[in-house]
Amino acid sequence: MFNVGDKIVYPMHGAGTIDAIEEKNILGENQAYYIIKMPGEVKVMVPTAKAEQIGVRNIIGKEEAEKVISILGEDETEMSQNWNKRYRDNMEKMKSGDVYEIADVVRNLAFKQKEKGLSTGEKKMLSNAKQILVSELVLAEHASQEEVEELIDNKISLSFDEYRTTHEEIDLNTSMVNKFIPFDNNDGTTNL
Repeated sequence: MFNVGDKIVYPMHGAGTIDAIEEKNILGENQAYYIIKMPGEVKVMVPTAKAEQIGVRNIIGKEEAEKVISILGEDETEMSQNWNKRYRDNMEKMKSGDVYEIADVVRNLAFKQKEKGLSTGEKKMLSNAKQILVSELVLAEHASQEEVEELIDNKISLSFDEYRTTHEEIDLNTSMVNKFIPFDNNDGTTNL
């Protein structure tokens, strides 16, 4: 049971605040509804009796928000090369309402977009997943939408650069690793 003023997440829609709990008569049936104020002045009605069943949950706290940001800084997880399967898998992650799964979708699709672009459907999915993630992090971090979007974009760009630098681009003779770890040559001598 949630209360007025609670900050919650409505799967596939994002985070919002419960503005009111009202009794409504819809199709001849009286039922209590959460009136949820979503970003962009949108209001959504969710039946109180079905809220948990459809995945409505409290927003994450500071620690969980930090974990979400760290997920954005990791390498992408394996995705199907088949567009249809990849789309279905990502849609399931989004429908779960799990913020970590949504962060995974955002990072993976952002990487794919940087590498070779996305189809129209996946571009829309990336945009929706990012909006859902941003809406929750705005409330969890008490930050502006612009600050959170910039944080997400920067974290993904840094991780993309880190994980997509090819080994051919690194000259082992001048790398930092070689300066600290001596490597044996095939002739028995050591590089220092």
